[in-house]
Amino acid sequence: MQHVMASSPSSESALQQFAALVGPAREDESIPLAEAALAIARMEYPDLDAGHYLARLDEMAEQVRTRLRKNPTARESIALLNQVLFQEEGLRGNREDFYDPRNSFLNDVLDRKLGIPITLSVVYLEVARQIGFPVAGVGMPGHFLLKHYDVAGGELFIDAFDRGRILGPEDCQRRLDEVYGGQVDMRAEYLQPVMHREILGRMLNNLRQIYLRQKNGRKGLAVLDMLLAIPPGSPDLLRERALLRLDLDQYVGAAQDLGKYLKLAPEAADAQAVRETFDMVRQMVARMN
Repeated sequence: MQHVMASSPSSESALQQFAALVGPAREDESIPLAEAALAIARMEYPDLDAGHYLARLDEMAEQVRTRLRKNPTARESIALLNQVLFQEEGLRGNREDFYDPRNSFLNDVLDRKLGIPITLSVVYLEVARQIGFPVAGVGMPGHFLLKHYDVAGGELFIDAFDRGRILGPEDCQRRLDEVYGGQVDMRAEYLQPVMHREILGRMLNNLRQIYLRQKNGRKGLAVLDMLLAIPPGSPDLLRERALLRLDLDQYVGAAQDLGKYLKLAPEAADAQAVRETFDMVRQMVARMN
């Protein structure tokens, strides 16, 4: 029985960088969103030059800033952001191949000009932040949006996947209907702003789903490692990582995860089954040593 190395040095270094950016020592709003998104991309591109892509975002912000009149209205700021990002830069939603993992890597989004709602929103958030225009991410189920609260005009929702189109609450319900075929009703919490850690978690969950579908255990494991680096870390993800590690013959890591899961969720419905697996894996590890 072969014991496989836990993870490649490149994914380990990407993980350490990501964990340092999202760790519990940082206030959520001080997490540099674009930098953390590029740390996620380093799972796939270990030699990624993050500085190059951060400079690209700076240039886009400069394009907007130099043309913005003094004290612009919210709609003027949005119109100019949309012009630079979607007309001049040519960013657009990848409707043809939504589940291509490259849609989730910020360097690919900037190079290929294609993304999904959440990665296009990260670009928008970063450029808007740099020009001093307050925008928040909105984690609506199935379709990530942006929101600006305007004193004069109330809440304005922005759809980065649809070239920055401004939406009202009824348009948001329509977006929800497109995704869920009318089965899900809008609830107020769907339109609340989300934290930076939630945005990064959602980006990683998209990749996790893609790699699960592709049955790519190695890449799935690298994604779970990053998800578990975001505090507080969910017991369910620990159990999922343990089972994936078992599939990859990583018995020591699987035993550690199962042990932690039982500590965090001793009353879970599946605790007995997990305990039996844990005992079996520990015996295997003992025999290997």
